[in-house]
Amino acid sequence: MNPHIVIVGGGVIGSAIASFTLADPAFRGSVTVVERDPTYARASSALSASSIRQQFSTAINVEIGRFGIEFMRGIGDALAVGGERPDIGLVEPGYLFLASPAGAGILERNHALQRAHGVDVALLDPAALRARFPWISTDGIAGGSLGLAGEGWFDGWSLLQAFRRHARALGARYVTAEAVGFDTAAHRVAAVRLADGSRIEGDAFVDAAGPWAASVARWAGVDLPVRARRRCVFVFTCATPIPRCPLVVDTTGLWFRPEGEGRFICGISPDAANDPDDAPLDVDHALFDDVLWPALAARVPAFEAIRQTQSWAGYYDVHTVDRNGIVGPHPGWTNLVFANGFGHGIQQSPAVGRGVAEWLVHAGYRTLDLSPLAFERFARGEAVVELNVV
Repeated sequence: MNPHIVIVGGGVIGSAIASFTLADPAFRGSVTVVERDPTYARASSALSASSIRQQFSTAINVEIGRFGIEFMRGIGDALAVGGERPDIGLVEPGYLFLASPAGAGILERNHALQRAHGVDVALLDPAALRARFPWISTDGIAGGSLGLAGEGWFDGWSLLQAFRRHARALGARYVTAEAVGFDTAAHRVAAVRLADGSRIEGDAFVDAAGPWAASVARWAGVDLPVRARRRCVFVFTCATPIPRCPLVVDTTGLWFRPEGEGRFICGISPDAANDPDDAPLDVDHALFDDVLWPALAARVPAFEAIRQTQSWAGYYDVHTVDRNGIVGPHPGWTNLVFANGFGHGIQQSPAVGRGVAEWLVHAGYRTLDLSPLAFERFARGEAVVELNVV
């Protein structure tokens, strides 16, 4: 049998699944990717801050990050097409997680887990933080966790295009259309229906619709706890040099990192009362003035004199139960596979793409076991709660 795989969603997750599936020597079928907007104007893949880390609080996310950084380091070889080697501009200045006295215990427990999984990370007390980063204020800080290797940021748009180009070169068919429903029979999906009235039949179907994944799941009567949550990113400049700056995650939830000489980006997750589903992708400018700037200046005194220059907003597809992805088949639908809820961003696309491809081709994971992220974990009462959410 030559199976036909249909992927709903052609962003970085869907394109990574297509790429890894077609690259598997054991696969003898075909892949169709349905993407309604080939410009990716509202896609999370294009609007992400595109960072990667290994400093998580759960083993599965640590391992996903470890594979991700190794893949990105070798992406020129892995996704080369016709002699053209993609370059995603990966840099690795690290992440710095700061902890208050109340959070010090969590930081230390996370550190032990990360070290047990081979992460190159160091705990720094306030004196060591000031010695390494003299521009930082350690007021209210009990310590920090600094990634010494394997953490940084990259060009998310280039990663998306590299996966997409590679998948197409291997034979993936990208269909520009809006999917509107499934045709089902006997606990199987038979076809995806398109807005123009046509159908695409297949043998297996993947929901890789990102922030809109719950809508796709409802076509099969599945309540998928994934919601689109707006996140605003602000660009600012600072005339004072801030040398050797990593991506800093403050105790307030604020994060910031450099983006070129004298230029930075920053953001923060809004509080729950101001974080509705499907908010318009309009920038909340008051967030910078009222929340971010005061927190920036408190942590880095030089940031008292900054100028905000640009901003944008994009969606995180947030899994509302335990803030982790939902990966793999649905227990009630024999040929419906999920790859959703990655509130930790584009960084998880290589491992998820490889894992879902293994499931599609081999009916099980061959490398990294992603079964802790299975849909049925909720029925078993096995939520995988991630504490290091940025």
